[in-house]
Amino acid sequence: MKRLLLRLFVSLSTPGLALGFIFFAASLTPSLMPRSYLIQGVLSGIAAAVGYFFGVAFSWLWKYLELRVPGVGRLRGNLIVCVLGVVLAVIFLRRVVDWQNSIRDLWHMERVDTAEPFSVAFVAIVTFFVAVLIGRLFRFTCLFLSGWLSRYVPRRVSQVIAGVLAIALFWSVVDGVLLRAGLHLADSSFRSVDALVETGVPMPDDPAKTGSTASLVTWEGLGRRGRQFIASGPTAAEISDFWKAPAREPIRTYVGLNNAETIEGRAKLALEEMKRQGAFERSLLVIIVPTGTGWIDPQAMDPLEYLHHGDVASVALQYSYLASWLSLLVEPEYGSASGKALFREVYGYWTTLPRDKRPKLYLHGLSLGALNSQVSADIFDIVADPFQGALWSGPPFESRMWRDVTAARNPQSPAWLPQFRDGSLIRFTNQTNHLDIPGATWGPIRIVYLQYASDPITFFDAYSFYREPAWMRRPRGPDVSPSLRWFPALTMLQLLVDVAIATSSPMGYGHVYAPQHYIDGWVSVTDPKIDAEKLDALKRLFQERSAQASAAD
Repeated sequence: MKRLLLRLFVSLSTPGLALGFIFFAASLTPSLMPRSYLIQGVLSGIAAAVGYFFGVAFSWLWKYLELRVPGVGRLRGNLIVCVLGVVLAVIFLRRVVDWQNSIRDLWHMERVDTAEPFSVAFVAIVTFFVAVLIGRLFRFTCLFLSGWLSRYVPRRVSQVIAGVLAIALFWSVVDGVLLRAGLHLADSSFRSVDALVETGVPMPDDPAKTGSTASLVTWEGLGRRGRQFIASGPTAAEISDFWKAPAREPIRTYVGLNNAETIEGRAKLALEEMKRQGAFERSLLVIIVPTGTGWIDPQAMDPLEYLHHGDVASVALQYSYLASWLSLLVEPEYGSASGKALFREVYGYWTTLPRDKRPKLYLHGLSLGALNSQVSADIFDIVADPFQGALWSGPPFESRMWRDVTAARNPQSPAWLPQFRDGSLIRFTNQTNHLDIPGATWGPIRIVYLQYASDPITFFDAYSFYREPAWMRRPRGPDVSPSLRWFPALTMLQLLVDVAIATSSPMGYGHVYAPQHYIDGWVSVTDPKIDAEKLDALKRLFQERSAQASAAD
């Protein structure tokens, strides 16, 4: 056993170990999200494996160029690197608590006393060696194929062909077996969850509501998220109690995947249900594109219904039951097609109504819903009769319109809070209301992006592999750790992990948006009649509700 471990140790690349330790240490530095020991361990193990790969590649290139190799033996070189690497790792592990608390302090989270360094190291070592074994299996495959092919073609030609074949073989295993099996399992799980009819979400008795016995849309076909959206939300009595004045019952229309077979069929059904409910007789009408699972953030819609005394109608179509990132990976066109179909039907009917009697029309979406809502309306179709505005929260980094506007921001504004031209069309905000720009006047369309500087869904950047993202430059966002540093390749890996855990943040940070921040956005977009005292009272109401919900969880 000892001899086997010694052979394994000697077989490791010295440059690979050196870069592996450096990448491990750097991976302990903070990024956008705080990490548990398990997440940190997996991240650090993968980072060490990536560093090892770069070291092996560098060593191979050095030998290929026939440069002189230092005379230090493999065993001695590995021992020196490991001793120095362990010292470096210990130094960085001792600072992990401070780095994690640098985020937690900004987010008003409870500080941690320990980052469980031994657990982090153990998980990282296991992850690293699993990755190395997979790499060696790939290398063995290349050598085997190259040896067989070298009988028929020149040696270097055989190596190139063997490399291509090995990549194709490994990719087919990942894509054709592991990925498909995982997607099939996820599809079955999400489908079952979506079909679940919860006992705590009763079918509405009010015939005016979607899903009732009088509705054109069946309750069972709405899906789990659709039923939650219809059954939740403030009542006229609750809104009236806040305002101490009469209020209306908000209208919520939702059509699930199982309510019609096609996207066009669901959009037409939604329009007919809206007509039945009297949605076009309200003051405001909001076209919502939900997230991948069909979820609509109550922190966004509930405050809007309060702001306008319940005189609000909203409509949404479900286009998937998968999580947003899975939906974007597996069926990226479904969300945009659904958003376009719903907007086309609603907008087409809305434009036939008298302008002085129809509701004001707005768009909304969170996360993947924001991405798809942005492409739902073609500027050439609406320029003669535009909708009134949009509030898009947590726009994903793939959002083309958001990217273009951010890139064209005014030079003095940071990437995490851009100012676009004169502020008459598009404005950005975060935890602090930045929508009242001195000297700026809204035009006929008001578009607001609500985004947190700590949201990795918004600020992931694939180009961070080789360059520092603009949002990392100082001054930084108020919720981003001052200890965050950019490292080639590694920062992109850290941000990928942040994306995976983005919704684990407390409300008001990361990818979890708080109602009081939605309130500021809706006030700017829809311009309700509300004084400062009542506005503060509404924010306190929703903050207290959020705190109670968090305590209950």
